[in-house]
Amino acid sequence: MDGQRRFAVIGTDARLAAAGRALERAGCAVSGAEQVARADCILLPLPLEQSGLPLAQLLGMAKPGALALGGKVTDSARTIARAAGVELVDYFARPELTVYNAIPTAEGCIGILLERRSRTLWGAAVLVLGFGPVGRALAVRLAALGARVTVAARRPVQRAMAEEQGLRAVPLTDLAAAAAAFDTVVNTIPAPVLTAAVLAALPKGCLIVDLASKPGGTDFAAARRLGHTALHALSLPTVWAPETAGEALARTVQAILQEREGTI
Repeated sequence: MDGQRRFAVIGTDARLAAAGRALERAGCAVSGAEQVARADCILLPLPLEQSGLPLAQLLGMAKPGALALGGKVTDSARTIARAAGVELVDYFARPELTVYNAIPTAEGCIGILLERRSRTLWGAAVLVLGFGPVGRALAVRLAALGARVTVAARRPVQRAMAEEQGLRAVPLTDLAAAAAAFDTVVNTIPAPVLTAAVLAALPKGCLIVDLASKPGGTDFAAARRLGHTALHALSLPTVWAPETAGEALARTVQAILQEREGTI
């Protein structure tokens, strides 16, 4: 390599385009699919499986020693990469990217709530399910806007962390008993937590925003039947803040490369 790392950025979504610009600002040479054969690194979309890319053809053109990086990499994609002699790394598995993405996800969710609610978030009783990176980022921001936030979480340590932030917290097992107090619910747990029984305990017309990856944690058919508004809001970083999301992806990719080179 001549000292300047060469990237081929494959895909057209706004996050990838922003990642390419961020990598250029960091001193990398960035091109598209036409330069795959010369690239040191091939940056692939998120989620890779749903991109529709001819992955075998693309990786088959890669030079020896090239590194491919994609998001939500499946076993089938890894098999294709091995057949092409290319190492494929899943950047979506990196914990720092999860934290970075939690910020635009939380802000995007707040945007949805402001659009869909007829009242301010100030004074609103909001239930947030889960207190991982997204749940934490969202709950503290809602509280800063004056919402009365309750966190429902499975693990005692998560509930303790919520209370340490000045939030109320209840066990997930108490969800049905607590539900009647909330007309706005946000789920971040990728498991069936908003069941028909829990949904039936919510006030009619409740606004539910599910941020969990497919299939989500909400029984959407039951929610409609009970008169609730239930939205499955996916890919919010790309939808609401693609430039920020792309810069976060670029930082994550650079950290992966630095670790591999032993420079951090």
